[in-house]
Amino acid sequence: MRADRRRTEPQQEKKKLSRRFGVLALLGLLLVIAGLVGLIYTSVATLTSMFLFGWLLLAGGVVGLAQAVQARKSNYFWLAVIVAAVNMAAGFVILRRPEASAEALTMFAALLFLTGGVFRLAGALVVRGSNFGLTLVQGAFGILLGLLILANWPGNSLYVIGTFFSLALLFDGLSLLALGLAARRILGQVREDQVAADQVRDPTIGPDGTGGAAGTAAGNSAPVDQERSNN
Repeated sequence: MRADRRRTEPQQEKKKLSRRFGVLALLGLLLVIAGLVGLIYTSVATLTSMFLFGWLLLAGGVVGLAQAVQARKSNYFWLAVIVAAVNMAAGFVILRRPEASAEALTMFAALLFLTGGVFRLAGALVVRGSNFGLTLVQGAFGILLGLLILANWPGNSLYVIGTFFSLALLFDGLSLLALGLAARRILGQVREDQVAADQVRDPTIGPDGTGGAAGTAAGNSAPVDQERSNN
């Protein structure tokens, strides 16, 4: 009984881990589907991301204001109140004007790509380290992407943010899906190797890791043999 219990407990843990990694793979698949749908309907993805961003700012401002009220005797009380008020105001504006907010965020993203590309390019030319070529390409790509976004602004504001948001969902979903499937495959190989090793040590173990027919027959014949020897 103790040996069977020691065999079944690791198997139950492996089944739980396999189930959890299966849920992780399912979540990754849902994110992949959401990313593909967002790449098809970029304007809807842009407005959805704006609404999510606005609600997050609004909820963060409310939580920050509640924490500031709880810590009202501290030195940073007014700073926390100001930050919470700014978050709440920004969230309210984004929820009221999502299209204008998308235009502003598109401009900010273009300037971010442009300045980041300039700094990467200048750093690559000054430092000339081991990753000189890669840094140079990244800087040039950032500058090109920023210029392309600025060239078509504000007409592209309805699909730039949605495209970036959908790509992030797609790549995150692919990584989660690959992680879940790989983990389930590794757990399956570990289970098969464990059962094979147990069968080598004890031939009475069945393919499922528990006692097989030979072990049951041996267990049933042992009392009969003992009774015959007593007679």
